[in-house]
Parts: sequence; structure tokens; C-alpha cells
Amino acid sequence: MPSGIRLQRIADRVRQELSELLIREINDPRLQNIFVTDVKIDKELAFADVYVSAIEGAGRSVEILAGLESASGFFRRILASKVELRAFPRLRFHWDPTPENADHIEKVLAGLREKKK
Repeated sequence: MPSGIRLQRIADRVRQELSELLIREINDPRLQNIFVTDVKIDKELAFADVYVSAIEGAGRSVEILAGLESASGFFRRILASKVELRAFPRLRFHWDPTPENADHIEKVLAGLREKKK
């Protein structure tokens, strides 16, 4: 089994390469204006959990996740050629609500600052 540091390096590399793929090579309109927030790889290197978000928010999450699932074979093939591993993990895509939650918290804090003045 790989060490935690190696797993993190692999996850960072997958995140970087997948982000570049989404920007440069994907023409699917469902996958426009999305970004990869995190990648977590299990210890057996069997699965890579990819967390994504979009500029528009969770309104398009179902559409985006469906687009990613339909292109997962393509992503896996391209990533396997760029990230050298004996067997490349299967990709599982998840919606990451963290950016929306952070935006909501910022709005609440800004409202509290305005009330305080």
C-alpha cells in the first residue's frame, strides 16, 4: 500500500490534470464553468473520489454529475496516460457544496457587520 504522502501526490496530480482536461479538451456544454475542488484516492488505488463545483451553484449539479459520469471513461483513459500508475483508479464524481456554503457564510457575516454599524 502506498504511503499517505504518495496518495496525496497522486491525488494532486489527478486534480491538476483533470482540471486542465476540463478547460482545454472538453466541449460538452454540461461541463462548462466547473472546477475540481478536491480528489481523494483510497489506499488500494481502486477509486478516486473527485469533488466538483460550479460557478452557478448547485442548480446544475445533477446535469454536471451526469456529464462527468458519461465522460468518466474518456477521463480515465487520458489520465492513465498522463499519471503513471500500474492500474489507474476508477473515477467517482461527487458534488462539493463547500464554495456555496462559504459564500453563504460570507453574506451572513457581511450582514452582521452592516447591522453593527
